[in-house]
Amino acid sequence: MIARKVNKGGKLMSRKRRRFSSEFKTQVVLELLLEQKTVAELCSKYEISSQTINDWKHEFLSNASLAFDKTKVVKEYKEQIEKLTKEKEVLSKKLAQEVIEKEWLAGKLKSLDLSIRRNLIDKREGVQANRVNPSLNRQLRLLGIYKGTYYYKNLEPYSNAKDNEMLREIEKIYLVNPTYGYRRIKAELNRSGYAIGKKKVVSMMGYLGIRAVYPKKRVRYNNQIQNRHPYLLDEFKDDKGKIILSKSNTVWSADITYIKLERGHAYLAAILDWYSRKVLSWRLSNTMDTELVVSVTKSALEKYGRPQIFNSDLGSQYTSNEHIKLLSDNNIKISMNGKGRSIDNISIERFFRTVKYEEVLLKSYSDIRDARCNLDNYINRYNKFRLHSSLGYRTPDEVYFQGMLKEDTLLSETA
Repeated sequence: MIARKVNKGGKLMSRKRRRFSSEFKTQVVLELLLEQKTVAELCSKYEISSQTINDWKHEFLSNASLAFDKTKVVKEYKEQIEKLTKEKEVLSKKLAQEVIEKEWLAGKLKSLDLSIRRNLIDKREGVQANRVNPSLNRQLRLLGIYKGTYYYKNLEPYSNAKDNEMLREIEKIYLVNPTYGYRRIKAELNRSGYAIGKKKVVSMMGYLGIRAVYPKKRVRYNNQIQNRHPYLLDEFKDDKGKIILSKSNTVWSADITYIKLERGHAYLAAILDWYSRKVLSWRLSNTMDTELVVSVTKSALEKYGRPQIFNSDLGSQYTSNEHIKLLSDNNIKISMNGKGRSIDNISIERFFRTVKYEEVLLKSYSDIRDARCNLDNYINRYNKFRLHSSLGYRTPDEVYFQGMLKEDTLLSETA
């Protein structure tokens, strides 16, 4: 592929597309996985796009297991090579026969009259009637017909006086009402005494190069969401619509937010216990992908057990097969916000607002390492020392562990 650029003189110059070695791709991905630089910094350093970096990361992680099973890879490649060699021999014989037949047919076709060859052209490209038609350009080359000869038409399709008069009338109508389409223009012409159909009006408008001026329809993309689950927290709401919980680990709330750095930004993924507002697990990363949320969820499950309900938004990371499987394997009920209803996950949204107002917006992080260190200090203070008015001016740690004692007491009483 040829990329275009402009030199100082304003002239277009061609530049060949860059090609990257596997060693270079590996170096970039390993630097990305260290999570010491943002994607924006890596893009600037290596002059490549963020999409390219993310694609390389996905390819690298998908094929990482091959490094520990080389014999299997070699065996598969040998089998493929043997299979392809046999197929090549068969295809070579068929190709030789096809070339001979093609040359014979091409000589016969070119000996036909031009009008006969024109009639042989099939304008329907693609698959038609269980067969594949070659493109028009290919057909013209096979039949020996010049493109200009095929497309030659009379340059003046409306040469008589009546047609010229209607063309001028269409121009007058369009100048006064540029929003008129062919239907209204046809109606105006009919009212003026011209007998004309809609097909001819369309043809004449195309000949004049005019069309109705109108706002374009908004493009609506297919927003079907995989693994979508209903919102389950309505059962905990009181008469005023506020969610009331009685113990810890009833509902966990999860989300992702942006953290601004001096160069680019990072992504903060966190899980909050809704009852106590305690941050159970968090991670700052330079990429926002499924692996980010899966790692944060695994960390929370290892440290604090499992909740009854896990609530998140409809982001592709939380609706991915990997994350859904992780929750299902741990027998956790999955709850998701309604579309466009961030308020359904208000606890984590309030935490993100708090961390930005009390920490992020007061400082300027030079890089991810600086941001991670400062956020670690803040979240520790938030859990252990920050008093919440909604918790009766207690800390999240106090409320969380008291809530766990309640759960243990209820379990012992039930037993």
